[in-house]
Amino acid sequence: MHGRKAYELVKEFASGEKGHLKIFNNELFERVIEECNEHHNALQSLIRKMQEEGLEVQTAKNADHYGALIHHVSLIRNKRCLMAYVYNRAEIIRDLAWKVGLLHELPREIQEKFSDSEEQYFKDHSKSLKLYMSQLSLDVNVDMVPPKDPYIKVRVLEDLGSGIILSDKSANFARHSMHFLKRTDAEQYIARGLMEELTG
Repeated sequence: MHGRKAYELVKEFASGEKGHLKIFNNELFERVIEECNEHHNALQSLIRKMQEEGLEVQTAKNADHYGALIHHVSLIRNKRCLMAYVYNRAEIIRDLAWKVGLLHELPREIQEKFSDSEEQYFKDHSKSLKLYMSQLSLDVNVDMVPPKDPYIKVRVLEDLGSGIILSDKSANFARHSMHFLKRTDAEQYIARGLMEELTG
C-alpha cells in the first residue's frame, strides 16, 4: 500500500525506450491518486484524534503520531512519483512538438499514447510555437546546430508532385529525384520522412 503502485508507475516509464512514450497508464495513475486520497484521509483522521485527546500533534510521540508520519511521508512520495511520471512524459511530448508537431499532425500511433490532457498540452505547445515563429517571421525549429552550408543535396523518397514552390525555386519532386535545396526548405520534408539528405 505504501508507495508500491507509485513505484510501479515510475518504473514503467523508466523501462521504456529513451525519448519514446508508452501508452498513458490511466488505470495505475488513478490507483495511485486513490492511494493518495486514502493516505490523506487517514492522516486527517489521526490528527483529529490526537487533537480530540488534547495532544500536541508536533510533539506527542505516540502510535498515532508515528502513524500520521507514515501516512504523510507516503502521501508525499506518491505525489512525487505522480509528478515525475507526468513531468517526464511532458518533456517527451514537448520534444515531439519541436521535432514534428510544427510541421504536421503526429501519427495516430503516437497520439494514441497520450492522455487527454497530454493531447491538449501538445496542441497548445505547438500552437504557441507556431504563433511565436509567425510573429518573428523565423523558423526556430530549423538548424538547431548551425550548418556548414545553407544548401544540401536531397533525394525524394515519396512522390510529392510538381509545382511545389520553395523559397528560391519551384520544382517537380518525383520519387527518387535528387535536388540541391536550401536546408530550411528541405528540413520539413526530411522530418516527415519524404526526403533524405545525401551526404558525402
